[in-house]
Amino acid sequence: MPSPTLVWFRDDLRVADNPALHAAVERGEPVVALYVLDEESDGVRPLGGAAKWWLHGSLEALARRLDELGGALVLRRGPAGRVVREVVDEIDAGLIVWNRRYGGPERDIDTELKTALDESGREVHSLPGSLLTEPWHIETGAGEPFRVYSPFANALRSRFEHNPPRRPFAAPDALPTGSSNAAAQSDDLGDWELLPTKPDWAGGLRETWQPGEAAGRERLDAFLHDDLAGYAKGRDRPAADATSLLSPYLRWGELSSPQVWHALARRTTEGAATFRRELMWREFAWHTLYAFPELHRRSWRQEYERFPWPPLDTANLVAWQSGRTGIPLVDAGMRELWHIGHMHNRIRMTTASFLVKHLLIDWRQGEEWFWDTLVDADAASNPFNWQWVAGSGVDAAPYFRIFNPERQAEKFDPDGEYIDRWVPDLGDADYPSPIVDLKEGRRRALDAWESVR
Repeated sequence: MPSPTLVWFRDDLRVADNPALHAAVERGEPVVALYVLDEESDGVRPLGGAAKWWLHGSLEALARRLDELGGALVLRRGPAGRVVREVVDEIDAGLIVWNRRYGGPERDIDTELKTALDESGREVHSLPGSLLTEPWHIETGAGEPFRVYSPFANALRSRFEHNPPRRPFAAPDALPTGSSNAAAQSDDLGDWELLPTKPDWAGGLRETWQPGEAAGRERLDAFLHDDLAGYAKGRDRPAADATSLLSPYLRWGELSSPQVWHALARRTTEGAATFRRELMWREFAWHTLYAFPELHRRSWRQEYERFPWPPLDTANLVAWQSGRTGIPLVDAGMRELWHIGHMHNRIRMTTASFLVKHLLIDWRQGEEWFWDTLVDADAASNPFNWQWVAGSGVDAAPYFRIFNPERQAEKFDPDGEYIDRWVPDLGDADYPSPIVDLKEGRRRALDAWESVR
């Protein structure tokens, strides 16, 4: 009897350019595809609500695609280390293969599991799948992780001159004959209750997004064809619909960074160069998480752990979360976030700066809200960018850089189109007055940051 290959899917929910799946197909034995919903292992961060909504759709799409290829997707829930070993024994896997993860708790799980499987006589391979290059390939001359983006990006470009990102693998035409999940029972996806019901707050997500690999590929093609030429100039205008909208597909691995990188490779426009820098910034976030696994819990600059946060003003936090601050651009962004699970990057910076600096609310409160409400919130970029705004992170914005939301609106939404779209009640009698004076909030923030500096 052939010994099946177990492919453990994680944040790589695609069949094209999936190194683990490619290795399994090359082996030629029956393939069992497994996804584990792990909310129990020590240190693993449970998904937010918007992320669960996306995951449900992405797993449905992956299951359909594997079915087209002659396979099936096994779903299991529980501590990943235990669950994977159980499935390995159930199917008597001859090879277990997965694409690497870079968060601290996930690496610990994978290392412990690989050791246990090796000791039991199983063959195990872990492969690079999601980044442009492995974090240990890019270091300073002193062998340390980079702390500033520009030299990191220069080092990345230098490496790519001789070791460019790997070429993407094509999707398999079919899985090897006999591929089946008959030997491994699967959970029913509906039993996981990833979709909101009472209340069902996901109407805007359904109107806006289509999770899955095919939709990600369509979005990439549309961006390259329609939006890339104007990306460099249009990406700062939140009303222009000029951004890529690729971030959730990258977050869930429905597209890989190498796929996007090579799709841009033959393009020499300013827009292509600008978007490549965005990919490198994302890479910087993941390399930082690899070096500092506590990124969402602790300030990277340790002196900021002494920051004199005042007692939490819950009313101000709720006003910010619900888009009722009385500051139109901030409210527009927060309402957009709640409705579609996404927010324009310029507005992300503005709303984050307002919370941390004008309201003097700990960046971790904002990071947690974005984690729960963004469809693209990942373990690296979300806390990395919050710490950048707060001034506590790698290559962070200076403590005295405080985004003025009124000036941001004048510069990037001069006709008020974005604000009108999301704050139609502006000017109504029940629209709130500003919860903070912007000049006074700036002064308080500077005083507080000066005490840390």
